[in-house]
This record gives sequence, C-alpha cells and structure tokens, in this order.
Amino acid sequence: MAQAGSAGPGSRGLRGAGAAPERAPWSWTLALLWLAAAAGTPSRRQWPVPYRRFSFRPEPDPYCQAKYTFCPASSPMPVMKGDDVIEVFRLQAPVWEFKYGDLLGHLKIMHDAIGFRSTLTGKNYTMEWYELFQLGNCTFPHLRPEMNAPFWCNQGAACFFEGIDDIHWKENGTLVLVATISGNAFNKMAKWVKRDNETGIYYETWTVQASPEKGAETWFESYDCSKFVLRTYEKLAEFGAEFKKIETNYTRIFLYSGEPTYLGNETSIFGPTGNKTLALAIKRFYYPFKPHLPTKEFLLSLLQIFDAVIIHRQFYLFYNFEYWFLPMKFPFIKITYEEIPLPNKNKTFSSL
Repeated sequence: MAQAGSAGPGSRGLRGAGAAPERAPWSWTLALLWLAAAAGTPSRRQWPVPYRRFSFRPEPDPYCQAKYTFCPASSPMPVMKGDDVIEVFRLQAPVWEFKYGDLLGHLKIMHDAIGFRSTLTGKNYTMEWYELFQLGNCTFPHLRPEMNAPFWCNQGAACFFEGIDDIHWKENGTLVLVATISGNAFNKMAKWVKRDNETGIYYETWTVQASPEKGAETWFESYDCSKFVLRTYEKLAEFGAEFKKIETNYTRIFLYSGEPTYLGNETSIFGPTGNKTLALAIKRFYYPFKPHLPTKEFLLSLLQIFDAVIIHRQFYLFYNFEYWFLPMKFPFIKITYEEIPLPNKNKTFSSL
C-alpha cells in the first residue's frame, strides 16, 4: 500500500564533520526565540495545530533505510461482495514483540491494528499503520555533515495483508471481535483508507499538552498507529458499524509544556539568510538523540538530554515540517495507557 523501506540503518552525526558544535548560550537562544515569535507569528493560533495533509505521497529518499522492511507481506485490499458479513477485530500487541517479547507490554507500550474476516470466504486480513523507517527515525533527525539542516526520515503508511497471526496478537495482547459490517461498508472503508494513506504521510510520536490534568490545552496531537485505528473505527461507524460495548485502551506518549513558540521552517532557520544561532541551538539539541551509540557515549547523551529537557526545560519539536520551541513543564514526559471508547454510531452521525 505504500513504498517499502529497505534494510540497513544509516546514521551519522556532527562528529563526522570533525567536531561537535559550539555551545550557544541559553539566554541568547531564548532571546532569539522571542524575536522569532514577535517577527511574524499570528497573535491567535489554533490549538491543537492541525495535522498537515498532502496531495500525494513522495518517494522515500534513498538515504532513509529501515533495519526491518516495511510491510513485507503487503497485498491489495480485496473488493468484498456487498452482502458479505465482515467481522472486525481489535488487535493489540507489545511494540517490537518480535524482538523483545512482552517486555514493552509490561510498560503498556502497545501497537494497534485491525483485523477482518469474511464470513463468505473465511479469509482473514490484517490492516495497520506504522513507520516506514522505524520509530527513532520518525521522532528524531539525522545530522548529516554535508547538510546544514537536520535531515528527517519520517514517513508512516498503511499496511494491508492477508491473514491474522493469532499467536502474535493473543499471546501478550488482544484479539477480540468489536463489530460486524457489510461487504459494501468494507469497500467504502477501503476507498477511504487509500485517500487517508495518500494524504497523511508522516508519523508524529508526541502528544503535547499543557499538563496531565483532564481538560488541559492540547498543543499538538500525535499521528500514529492508534490514531489510524481510531480514525478507521469512526469511519466504520459512519458506514453503519455498530460496535460492542467493551473497554479499549491505547498507548499515548505525552510531552508537557507551556504555550509553544513557532520558530520557522527549514529555509527560514537553516537557509542562507536564516538564523545561525537558532539553527545551531536546534542541532545541538538533537545531537544526543542519534542512534547506535557505544555504551559510554550513550550514557553521556542521556545526561545531555536530561540537562536540556529537565534542567533547562527546553524541547524543539518538528511538526508539519516546521520547528516549534516547547517550554517544558513538570512532569515533562509521560507514557499513558488510556481508555478511548469505541465509537457510538448515533453520536458519529450527529457530529457530521
């Protein structure tokens, strides 16, 4: 359904250029952030910032390589007979279970997908949405010596294939019937998935909120596997699905900050007439997040991350291909496993 990434990691860092970047004083950085905000940021912003959609999905850059191939068993979505009855299954299992078993399941870090079964043919299908180049590449950039700006390998896409791996989903997770739909409804959903997949091209790890309190302002929404499942459930309800009344929980990764400050895009920050001090501060922030570090350098990087995010309470977010500054607040970061109810058909229709 989307272009697959090939195998093999690829990451270098600023040290490949010969030296780590010179540290920019935090006071100067903050002053420049204020000037950037005053220079052209609208006084009233829409929160959460709307996720940007695109007219088509670009070809992945050859530099971006995945350690594990994206959607290796991909198959086209079938056209169902209109009078078929399709069973819809909620699928959930620990992230990277194939490598770490149920380890991340104990931390409630779960991956979500949807299963389908045709009662006419007896065939099963799995549909999920995840990163083309693994989570780290979607969350943090590569700092390439030959490029001034951080380089992002960030795409997410839908994957559809025949069969459901019952053991994978049942052993440490969930495989449960949540609804039935007609073949016609499935076909409508398939057309919607194609449009959604072509226009929503990049993955967003973080949900950014003002605090953990209920009703707190949300600055940015995540765009990940669980959000795809939730969007699909809403569409199925719109097409007539009636969902069972069962508890459904999803993993969410939160950052907590005061109101974000818009900084600019790649050209305005890193271009020929960009802000060199701000550009250096952003690259300095991302530098400790590079992958595949030796143990000693990894521990040093953790200290640098702790210093930036917890001590200095700063985070640079890349969203909609633009950069934002987050003034971090306690508890800074949190992973939750929250209940989000299955859609109610009547409520879904009334909100359209």
